[in-house]
Amino acid sequence: MSFSPNPLSLSVPDGAFDSWLRDSGYLEIIDQRTSDVHRHSSAAAAAAAPITSTSAPTTPLATGFFISLFSRIVTFLSIFTLNPFAKLSAADFSGPTPSWTSGFIGSFESYSFPSSPAQARLRAHENAKRYARNYASLFVLFFVCTLYQMPVALLGLISCMALWDVVKFGCNRWGLDKYPVVWQCLVRVAQCVTVIILLFSNFQMAIFCALGIGYTGMILHAAFRKLTLAKPPSTGSRK
Repeated sequence: MSFSPNPLSLSVPDGAFDSWLRDSGYLEIIDQRTSDVHRHSSAAAAAAAPITSTSAPTTPLATGFFISLFSRIVTFLSIFTLNPFAKLSAADFSGPTPSWTSGFIGSFESYSFPSSPAQARLRAHENAKRYARNYASLFVLFFVCTLYQMPVALLGLISCMALWDVVKFGCNRWGLDKYPVVWQCLVRVAQCVTVIILLFSNFQMAIFCALGIGYTGMILHAAFRKLTLAKPPSTGSRK
């Protein structure tokens, strides 16, 4: 389904039309309109360049190239200043996981460079909500791969899990929950030992690597992935 830039431009302002598209679930139309507006403005600027630069020694093509390059650099850097978790909620993780092939990865035509920081922000927020379960699975995968590459950190994690199993077994075996002071002291000692083991096993570096790689992949995918129709609009029953 496609819309012209604003079929109701004579009676509805662009801002109200965008709000109606957003409320109706046509975010992919807003994404396409943002790209079209940027492309038309760039074409208009390029067409006006030879007229305004007749007395300037700068080549219009070179000027347009550097302006476009600078705009893309600014847009790319703005991607890493976004907060894709701003609109996430617990309900986004409770739904079904989108398909990894057609839904999450898509085809080559499913990706494009965002035309502006506003479009990158729109894509990042919406794609983070749509593919929240996919991104969570990737975070777990990256974490497991990091532990595989850092066996000392994996050994430290296993040691901490074994330590708390021993604490739980001792509580059930000797009934330490009947002695609150002794139980609290044992828990505090186990917590201190856990922190020491994790620090010496460099477990925090494993978490940092997994989060860094996962977050970079997520923010790039969310910003470059075009918004597609999440749910087909209801057409009603035909008579």
